[in-house]
Amino acid sequence: MIVKKILAAVFSAALAAGTVSGIMNTAVHRVCRACKGAAAGGKGVVMEQAKKDFNKEAAQWDENPGRVRLANDIAEAMIRETAPSPDMDVLDFGCGTGLVTLRLQPFVRSILGADSSEGMLRVLQGKIAEKGIVNVNTQIVDFEKGDRVAGAFHLIVSSMTLHHVPDPAALFRQWRDLLLPAGRICFADLDTEDGSFHSDNTGVFHEGFDRVHLKRLLQDAGFSSIRDTTAAAVKREGGREYPVFLILARK
Repeated sequence: MIVKKILAAVFSAALAAGTVSGIMNTAVHRVCRACKGAAAGGKGVVMEQAKKDFNKEAAQWDENPGRVRLANDIAEAMIRETAPSPDMDVLDFGCGTGLVTLRLQPFVRSILGADSSEGMLRVLQGKIAEKGIVNVNTQIVDFEKGDRVAGAFHLIVSSMTLHHVPDPAALFRQWRDLLLPAGRICFADLDTEDGSFHSDNTGVFHEGFDRVHLKRLLQDAGFSSIRDTTAAAVKREGGREYPVFLILARK
């Protein structure tokens, strides 16, 4: 019914513009958006089909001071809220160049950095080699292609990755399967925004998230003791602030 209404509205608008191609292009755009919204619970989904090529940005990724500051703020919040310990094996899902991974590394027994970008992991591997770190490993994992992380973990963390995942509910189920009994997850991402946070929205499937909606998805995936807090806020020119949440849950 929703799709029919969208098609009817698009058809009328395109007729007014006088182009059949306009009908088809606009219809495909809006119907795909509606379908994506339905699949993800209709919360903050945007129409971006292309996957972002993080390999191209890997070498310069850490040169953005705002990005490094945000990663540090999120890592500090994770450490404060999870109290990592030397007997813990941790997964950093969507680890990128390891900005959060290496902040957690001194506190835990082992940490696996998983990411879909070989370029990002090469940067992290260079840091590991340079510093002689022995308790951090890396793994290429493309969740969208059906890849699964190898291992079992006491804690899974993730920072600013979820908005690049089309189906968060499916990821939550995979995370739960990867946790040891009573294991925990702790992830950070943007509160609902208007799409202006990223200068390029390629590969961005969600314009932030509604915390209540995410907690409901986590509950449906079998998690308990679900809670949230604010980890940081990204400040931009003109005084605009984008809050970043931290959500924690237990298997």
